[in-house]
Amino acid sequence: MKNMSPWWIRIPVIFFIIFGLMEYFIDSGEKPAFIEYPITQFFLLLVLLILIAIELILKSIENIMFQTLSDEAQAKYLESKSQSREWAWGKKMYTKLLGSKPIEAEGEIILDHNYDGIKELDNELPPWWVYLFYATILFGVVYLARFHVFNDYDQDLEYDMEVAEAQMAIEAYKKTAKDLVDVNTVELLTDASDLNAGKSIFETSCVACHMADGGGGIGPNLTDEYWILGGGIKNVFNTIAEGGRAGKGMVAWKQTLKPAEMAQVASYVLTFEGTTPANPKVAEGDIWVEEEATN
Repeated sequence: MKNMSPWWIRIPVIFFIIFGLMEYFIDSGEKPAFIEYPITQFFLLLVLLILIAIELILKSIENIMFQTLSDEAQAKYLESKSQSREWAWGKKMYTKLLGSKPIEAEGEIILDHNYDGIKELDNELPPWWVYLFYATILFGVVYLARFHVFNDYDQDLEYDMEVAEAQMAIEAYKKTAKDLVDVNTVELLTDASDLNAGKSIFETSCVACHMADGGGGIGPNLTDEYWILGGGIKNVFNTIAEGGRAGKGMVAWKQTLKPAEMAQVASYVLTFEGTTPANPKVAEGDIWVEEEATN
């Protein structure tokens, strides 16, 4: 029986197939599974050892069976095993596409001139090169007709289309990567789920200073239009993350809350503006007006 492939090909191929299946079926986020879950490294090592053990067992069985054969059968077996498996169709196509003549036939295409004993062969262009050249001509004709005759689209339109696709991809990415938000990229959240999450965090961590209705206590009133460190989603997010005024402001929450949670709290805080608390604290700071509203 002839081996279809040597062991040093079989083992890596099977190993990387199992590795690929493991990475496909294990949800490890943005990191590879073998990094996110170190236990998978032990699994891969175990798989590699099992594959090597299987090859050794098969080799041992082959040797034992070989010893039971007669001398004539052993000779036939060794001869059969030494035969290389040829891909006749692939070899034929390779020769055809290459278009070269064998060394024995080079005398038919040798040119008359001689340069210090160096002779030149009148080889034709390889068929693969000729076919590729014809393909480029066909491509050029189609391109010319599509973009210069029928005016399919130009570079400006293509740019706008790609920018629109990229923007859609960014928006989709933001939905699954909210923890990557920072003070420069944070946006006002309006979904009920985000606002409810922000309310839950506010009622757990912020009511002691700002009251449940945002009227203020130790901390400032959140319902009026006055802000000590600036209003708007970016300023409120930054205040939550970095803390208030040194020595008398609130603590920085960036070590306690995730960026997505701070965005949710900041968005919920902004819903207090314009409401009427039970015991509002006197306004502090300056009136804040969104830049867009002043334009």
